[in-house]
Amino acid sequence: MTGLRGLVLTALVVGLVGQIACKDNTTATTNTKTVSPSPQASSGDSLRKSAEQGDAESQHLLGVCYEVGVNVERDPDQAVAWYRKSAEQGYAKGQYKLGYCYKTGTGVKPYRDAAVKWFRRAAEQGQADAQYELGVCYDNGEGVEKDPTQAAHWYRKAAEQGIAGAQNTLGISYVNGEGVEKDPSHAVKWFRKAAEQGNASAQKNLGVCYVHGMGVEKNPVEGVKWLRKAAEQGLENAQFMLGFCYMDGIGVEKDPAEAVRWYSMAEKQRNAEAQCALGSCYENGTGVEKDLSKAVFYYRLSAGQGNAEAQYNLGVWCYKGVEYKDYPGAVRWFRLAAEQGFAKAQNNLGDCYENGIGVEKDAAQAVMWYRKAAEQGLAMAQFSLGSFYNGGVGVEKNPVEGVKWIRKAAEQGFEPAKEALRKLGEKP
Repeated sequence: MTGLRGLVLTALVVGLVGQIACKDNTTATTNTKTVSPSPQASSGDSLRKSAEQGDAESQHLLGVCYEVGVNVERDPDQAVAWYRKSAEQGYAKGQYKLGYCYKTGTGVKPYRDAAVKWFRRAAEQGQADAQYELGVCYDNGEGVEKDPTQAAHWYRKAAEQGIAGAQNTLGISYVNGEGVEKDPSHAVKWFRKAAEQGNASAQKNLGVCYVHGMGVEKNPVEGVKWLRKAAEQGLENAQFMLGFCYMDGIGVEKDPAEAVRWYSMAEKQRNAEAQCALGSCYENGTGVEKDLSKAVFYYRLSAGQGNAEAQYNLGVWCYKGVEYKDYPGAVRWFRLAAEQGFAKAQNNLGDCYENGIGVEKDAAQAVMWYRKAAEQGLAMAQFSLGSFYNGGVGVEKNPVEGVKWIRKAAEQGFEPAKEALRKLGEKP
């Protein structure tokens, strides 16, 4: 069974290209300074009178009143009507809000092309929220052809005006080299700006950068500080990562019980990695009392969300008969994980095909799955693949190729591979 060390690579190392790579392209209103009607503007009939006389700003503010229900009964249709009047006069905030209504289907049927039209008009006037939203549209290909360069262009404009969500997303663009040249140091710069404004996703991303020294000098203690800030805001993947740091003693004193506490917080938000980690804790009695029924419960929750590690672990349980032996069940779980590229599951699936365990024996299928795992650097799979080449089983016999793969395994210290090389008269 893989331990928590394996999860670190998934959550933190791959996390920069996985966890960080997931852009928080939700809504600008969660990251920006939302405009609300002032007490003076929204008191009584004065705002309505001004709006009815054609004042664009008042029309926008009256739209906000109707959208959120300030001094009037909430009415999304009326909100859209007033936003439209404001927008058609060229008022940038009204254009942004109208675009946002089209994006979300607030008071109007969702229509991405119209959203882009109004976002663009506002963005070109320098309206920061609209610039961010236009970047999101280009990033996701919503209402416009996908264009990472244009996305980064508009994110930058919004970021330079202090929009935290845009700063975080621009940082992610620099991590992945999407629309800009890959540059971890620039990523850190933008993550920091957003993090200092309290953006939880940016705090998590900055924490990961410090933990791994990506774009900044490695400093796990500083990394944990930022992960904690994000976790305390309720960001579930930051809670999971913080738990991992406590489990492994990264930037903090090792404390399995504290790790379990953070995993549990993340699990309540259905974080699949945290569910898998809790399964491992209960399986091994790490930070909690050992409880195999709870272990399988959490593994199943995680596997049901598609977590490959949990699927693999369930496959091992079925194979070994932790609850009861179920070889076809093992093959099913191994296959689900293997098809996601999980190397140990690919190797085990190859073993099942090689030996006819839970599936009809098929040497060619065994070779295929061993190869997939071997190409990811798994030593036992490299050894098996080399052995198949040497014996011409499931693949055309090729001793040169066989020795190549066995040597790769031996170079990783895999003892059966070293012994095989000696028997073949090759130097280990």
